Amino acid sequence: MSTRSMPFGVRIRGELACFTRPEMKVERFSYEIITPSAARGVIEAVLWKPAIAWRIDRIALLAPVVFTSFKRNEVNERISSSNAQAWMKGTKEFEPYHADDASNRAQRNTIALRKVDYAVTAHFLMTDKAGPEDNVKKFEEMFIRRLERGQIHYHPYLGCREFPAIIEPYDGSPQPIACGDYAEKDLGLMLYDMDYRSGPPFKPLFFRAMMKNGVVEVSQPEAGKEGP
Repeated sequence: MSTRSMPFGVRIRGELACFTRPEMKVERFSYEIITPSAARGVIEAVLWKPAIAWRIDRIALLAPVVFTSFKRNEVNERISSSNAQAWMKGTKEFEPYHADDASNRAQRNTIALRKVDYAVTAHFLMTDKAGPEDNVKKFEEMFIRRLERGQIHYHPYLGCREFPAIIEPYDGSPQPIACGDYAEKDLGLMLYDMDYRSGPPFKPLFFRAMMKNGVVEVSQPEAGKEGP
């Protein structure tokens, strides 16, 4: 029995996006295109089940890369999960957290993308959490049905939750931009995804993103692949 699905073509677009480069420690600076991990997150908004794991195969650029700059208020600190759990259990006295406190707020610059549009090709693999009634065809039909009807588990976003994404079937139009800078370009090391297999701390995985004729073929790196 096959454990790999057929390839699916989806169109992902939106007004604003920011796929932050991890080497930028303070201010957000976006990659030029959507990362495989961000694309996976958008697709999982349509269908996510423990029995399947999505893999991104190809990312095609359907609109020119346009950067935009603006400032945003962000917090310097976050509530730790251990403190939150202690408060819930009553083992630690609750300490109010104020995100609007001037001492905890900082204005940072963001270099984001505007008017993004991508065609993403992806497939899924069956995982060891699949039950006896689970099979590839069942989830293929489920994904196609949900995608065509616009059904989602949560609203997908483009790097930041305040940048909503639109996801729909891709019918081949518009075509990828295959001229100018997009005919052949080295986009450098790009975040592929996080390696969750070994448990925390999770390790980032990177791959060399080479664009040819407006398309990046996504190669799946092994754990420990060098990063920035």
